[in-house]
Formats: sequence, structure tokens, C-alpha cells
Amino acid sequence: MKILTIQNRMGIGDMIIFLPYIEAIAKKFNTQVYLLVKESSKASEFLNNNKFIKEIIILDRDNKDKDGKHDGLKGSMRLISQLSKYKFDKAFIFNSSLRFNLISKFSSIRETFQYPLFKKKNQHIIQAAEEFLKKELEIKVVSNPKIEVSQNKVDEIKSKNNISNKYKNIILGIGGSGPTKRIPSKIYLKFMEFCSNNYPCKFFLATGKLYEEQIILKEIFNSKFNSNCIPLDDLKSSETLPLIKNCDVAVCNDSSFSHLSAALGIPTIVLMADTPLLYGSYSPNMHPIIPDGVENVTHDTLGKENINPQKIFEKFKTLIN
Repeated sequence: MKILTIQNRMGIGDMIIFLPYIEAIAKKFNTQVYLLVKESSKASEFLNNNKFIKEIIILDRDNKDKDGKHDGLKGSMRLISQLSKYKFDKAFIFNSSLRFNLISKFSSIRETFQYPLFKKKNQHIIQAAEEFLKKELEIKVVSNPKIEVSQNKVDEIKSKNNISNKYKNIILGIGGSGPTKRIPSKIYLKFMEFCSNNYPCKFFLATGKLYEEQIILKEIFNSKFNSNCIPLDDLKSSETLPLIKNCDVAVCNDSSFSHLSAALGIPTIVLMADTPLLYGSYSPNMHPIIPDGVENVTHDTLGKENINPQKIFEKFKTLIN
């Protein structure tokens, strides 16, 4: 049996959130599944060895910098032609899009299962997936994504980077997809001071190459903690995985690194400044910190200046002891 799963959201975090549901389909039918995702999900970098996934097919559309080969009507026809060659038996579509419903049908896929059409507004990302599989397959899925990385790679990276157990090895996920999610360097530096006053520490600075992210990276790297900081911005996501696995704790903005570290089983403190709380609490390995003065956090909370480094440190102590 050939099964196609379609997850068309853009980010790494979204891909990780949907992972347990995609794997549950593979387990239900006792077969590996095919996964249609956007390149921006980076699925090929951290799911290429996933035992439940047969092949990752890239959905080339909605790119900001260029027209994708699957954009527009002609792009849909190209995608239909591409998918038809696989001769899929079933498709599971994790969205409410009529477009993908029609693509599945015109690709001669025998059975199509999908979220209710036209129900995207106010759709809860986790509840919708849970209800979908419960309705269609009568299975209950626990939201606890896991990413595997070989122990050989973990040991190799540990040796290569001289990672020692005598230190508290801490991932700082200081990047972020938007300016309201990026916690100021002064808050991280204060947390680092609390840590360094109590423990021997090494800090791994995880971020991207955006100019605004690089400013935060430089402010932290050029501080008095310089000798204990290791930047990771030149590494691909796949290269950071075994390094993250060597760490004791992660402290991250709501960014790809918070999702990756939690899925790798690392206790992850998620600094939630301007995103719905569920994105920093769906995994048992996630421990959200919200801004002082609010009881909840969502879009437009704009609380990055009010994340309390003392609270981060107090949570950090409970996780390492």
C-alpha cells in the first residue's frame, strides 16, 4: 500500500508538531508513508532517516523569493502529474484546502482523507490533527514528537567539540522568525550570569544568518562570556542535532531550535513573547516562560522586554537537579 501524507505549513516547528500524527498513520497501516512538504520545513535535514517515512517530496510553492514550480494552475497540474506517477492508494491531508483535495482526486489517489473543507479560521493546530485521526482512523495520538539521531554521531560531535560533562552544556536558541519573538541579548546575558555564578557552563549559540539575529549573536559572543560561547550559525539543522543531543538544557525563543531540542528529548525552556502558548508547551519536554505581568501569551502580546531572567534561571535549576 502506498500512502501520501500532505503537510503544507512552512516552518520546522510545524513539521515537528505534525510528526506524531504522520507516524501514527504509518503504524496504523504497517507501512512507510510518503511526505509532501515545503522545503522551508527542512524535513529533508532531520527526517531523512525516519523509519516511518519512505520518501520526502518537496512542495515548491509560496516561496517569497521566486515563483515555485507548483504555484498557480500550471503548478497544480505539474504536481498532479508528479503525484500520479506514484499510484498512491490513500492520501491524508492535514489542512482544509479545496486545492489539495482536488489535486489528490486528479492524481487518481483512491481514497482521500482530509480536514473539513474551508475550516481553517481559528483552527487549533494540535486539536485539529487529533480529531482528524480519531475520526478517520479511530486512533488517539499523544503530542510528543521525537527525533532520532545516531549515538555514533552524538559521540563524534562530543569528541570533535570537546564537550565535557564537567560543564553544564546549554543551548541558547537566540534566533527567531520575527522581531517580536527575538528576546533581547541583555536578558540572555543576565541568565548566563546567574548560571556562571553557580555552575561551570558552556553556551552554544543557535541562530540563523539574518542581520537582526546576528546582532544578538555578536552582543552575546562579544561579552565577558566569550570564552565559554560556541556559535552554531554556520551549521545546517542536521549538523546541530547531535550537538543539541549532547546538551543538558536548551533555553530558546519560540524558534526552530525550541522544537528541535524538545523533540530530541532535551529539557527546553521556551521564552514565549508573542506567540500562542501551545507552540511552547505541546511537548512534555517544553517548559514555557511568559512575560511578567501577563497570565497568557498570544499574538500581539509583544512581551519580549518583560521576560524575567531570574525566572529562567529558577526553572533551569529545577531541570538540572
